[in-house]
Amino acid sequence: MRESGRSPKADAKSVRRWRRRLADEREEAEVYRELAARRTGEEREILLGLAEAEERHAAHWEELLGDEAGPKQRGRFRMRLLVFLARRFGSVFVLALAQRAESRSPYESDRDASPAMAADEQIHEEVVRALAARGRARVSGTFRAAVFGANDGLVSNLALVLGVIGGNVPTHTVLLTGLAGLLAGALSMGAGEYISVRSQRELLAAASPNPETRAVVPYLDVDANELALVYRARGMSEDEAQRRADALLRDPKPVVPQADEKSADHEIVGTGINAAVSSFVFFASGALIPVLPFLFGMSGGPAVLVAVVLVGLALMLTGATVGVLSGAAPLPRALRQLGIGAGAAAVTYVLGLVFGATVG
Repeated sequence: MRESGRSPKADAKSVRRWRRRLADEREEAEVYRELAARRTGEEREILLGLAEAEERHAAHWEELLGDEAGPKQRGRFRMRLLVFLARRFGSVFVLALAQRAESRSPYESDRDASPAMAADEQIHEEVVRALAARGRARVSGTFRAAVFGANDGLVSNLALVLGVIGGNVPTHTVLLTGLAGLLAGALSMGAGEYISVRSQRELLAAASPNPETRAVVPYLDVDANELALVYRARGMSEDEAQRRADALLRDPKPVVPQADEKSADHEIVGTGINAAVSSFVFFASGALIPVLPFLFGMSGGPAVLVAVVLVGLALMLTGATVGVLSGAAPLPRALRQLGIGAGAAAVTYVLGLVFGATVG
């Protein structure tokens, strides 16, 4: 006989766990609905489909709880944070966090979750991974420039400042050197990114098929032409290339160029102006941090300590951000970033000491 609408085997501990599961599933469904509200077309439909799946899982826990479901509860903090971020931003950053949340599903080890629910969560992770990959592709060009710019600014200017401090120069010289390094590095990074992205876009354009070539297809000799060679040069097998060529010769009507593929490639690369501006701004922002203590009148050991701590925190923040956006654990990425930056700065400081002592 069931008592209070739940299984007679359910103890207080199980009820608490079921309530947590129910609350988390409701929060997760809300995350996907909030993300869907900021999107259109296929992505919106996919996100709404995920929300419906999470609500189906929530219904499972509601059924187990019966009358013990009680008033609606809030999920764990990280799930509530995801809802907040999805409601305010709806960005690829939220999708990356949702991907990690799906990968940590406890259903495989939960005896009260069905095998289908555990399988669902693995599929959800792949769906969110694919959606996050779309978002990463859209921001990859500008994001790459921003991350590289910030890290280069942090590490190179800290190394520069520590190097001249190791050479035992006056504080005003340290400040002037840091500001000069900031400006020179930011301009160099911006110009370099612009040239790099423009060159990559030009290479993509050069590799794209010329749509005007379609116009000559009706005039080709059906019995002797090199159309199949075009497809073979693009990587098709001989038989497949011949089939494509024969099909085009049978129906040589003009075809709209595949602009979607071209625009997708260019979208991944980004634009030269955006990459240059991002690189300049983020390099300057990163390079400013090790100079801040000297700008505020500090000098000597305290200024160096503050600069090192500030740069260390900034490096960990950028490393953690890259980790989250890549769907990986943020802490190892943060520590890796910190270790690389600290190593570069330490080497430059030692060299400054050596050359300073030699010159002195």
